[in-house]
Amino acid sequence: MLNSIAVATNDKALVAECRVLATSLNLDFILLKEPIKFVSQYDYLLLKTWDGVAIAKTGKGAPKPVYVDFTSGAVDHRRKFGGGKGQDIAKAVGLNKRANLSVLDATAGLGRDAFVLACLGCSLSLCERVGFVRAMLEDGLYRASLHEEVAEIVNDMTLLSGDITTIPPDTRFDVVYLDPMYPHTDKSSAAAKKEMAFFRDLIGKDSDADQLLPFALSIAEYRVVVKRPKGAPFLNGSEPTYQLEGKSGRFDIYVSKSLDSSTS
Repeated sequence: MLNSIAVATNDKALVAECRVLATSLNLDFILLKEPIKFVSQYDYLLLKTWDGVAIAKTGKGAPKPVYVDFTSGAVDHRRKFGGGKGQDIAKAVGLNKRANLSVLDATAGLGRDAFVLACLGCSLSLCERVGFVRAMLEDGLYRASLHEEVAEIVNDMTLLSGDITTIPPDTRFDVVYLDPMYPHTDKSSAAAKKEMAFFRDLIGKDSDADQLLPFALSIAEYRVVVKRPKGAPFLNGSEPTYQLEGKSGRFDIYVSKSLDSSTS
């Protein structure tokens, strides 16, 4: 990691749970006795409260803690008004050709793209290898499972225990989706949402991103979809079958066999 992070809480009743979490992630634990803006020994805190698990930047002027939240804000708005199967991501995975696809999101992050696909009827399996992000995602899925409007959706989202390299080679998914971290230019960083800044600071880029594509191709029944920023090179130097260009990026689609079928 590029910056330091510790598990923290300001509630003594949560100390035992936080210690277990810290041990599982091989991180320090601290019991907060002061506001986060005054914490100086760590750049970030994986903060556990009764509201859930969040990532919080320390120091003065830091943005609010970020939770994985599928029930409100931009994610919920996209569920209600996002454009359905007319969205680029829906076309990229092939929902214009077939419904009820099984999709492996091998770089799940905060789970937002996976949630969009689950909203559209896909069955999602998720991999997230960065420990603190996985803890946030697991917490967000649990809280969403208690929410009446989205419980049925997240019930089709399964967080796997390992990464794509641990999936048995005889396992098949209709589609494998990849969105590896990519270095941001100064221009794109300035325009990026503040709440995503911790990804750049704490994780950086996926240095082994190119190696993900061969794994994905080996377990994808129909296609692999790679989300890339505009101007980014092809993953693993492999030219896709075709591309879908969006406003801020593109989808590179690697087709193994056609999804076209009379079966819905």
